[in-house]
Amino acid sequence: MGILDRFTSIVKANINELLDKAEDPQKMVDQYLREMTESLAEVREATAGVMAEERRCKKLVDENNAEMEKYEELARKALAAGNEADARVFLAKKQELAGRTEGLVVAYEGAKANADKMRQMHDKLVSDIEELNARKATIKAKAAVAKTQSKVNEMTSAGDRAEGARSAFDRMEAKADEMLDRANAVAELAEKPADPTEDLAKKYAEAGATAAVDDDLARLKKEMGLE
Repeated sequence: MGILDRFTSIVKANINELLDKAEDPQKMVDQYLREMTESLAEVREATAGVMAEERRCKKLVDENNAEMEKYEELARKALAAGNEADARVFLAKKQELAGRTEGLVVAYEGAKANADKMRQMHDKLVSDIEELNARKATIKAKAAVAKTQSKVNEMTSAGDRAEGARSAFDRMEAKADEMLDRANAVAELAEKPADPTEDLAKKYAEAGATAAVDDDLARLKKEMGLE
């Protein structure tokens, strides 16, 4: 399994499902945190390598474009000096560089796509680790209470079984509430707040365009003596 596939499966892991299926949530929390922390170190190193490749490919594209612009400018200077033959040489070099552009751009786009995926996985792992660390103490405390309560229920006499059943239902309801709270929290984290600056920017851009048309119209009227 490639590094991208392996870490994609890591970031898609559902913490709540793992904890719900675990026989011992206390041990599972520690185990999952260890695995995620180890994975984060690998992801961070891999992400750095992929980002370096992205920068290298971008640099090659920029350098190629700069070379093309250079030979374009040299051809202009040669023509201005009356040396058409020299201008042809410079333009031929420019065309040679232009032939490389497509391949360089394709390589850069592929490197950028990989880098974006790795950054996304890195950020997801960091977020999951922070979330689980924040909830670890609570999870362990609830698991400890549940274990204690289970032992008490096992030793309860037949006359107290009804109360034990009620306690069990209370725990189920609390667990259901916890699952709902977690799902809502994940949904809130996934939501991207609207950016009010986009509408404002559009408003002032349209105002600027209208003002430019008005100024241009006034200039034409003045030149044609229509004012």
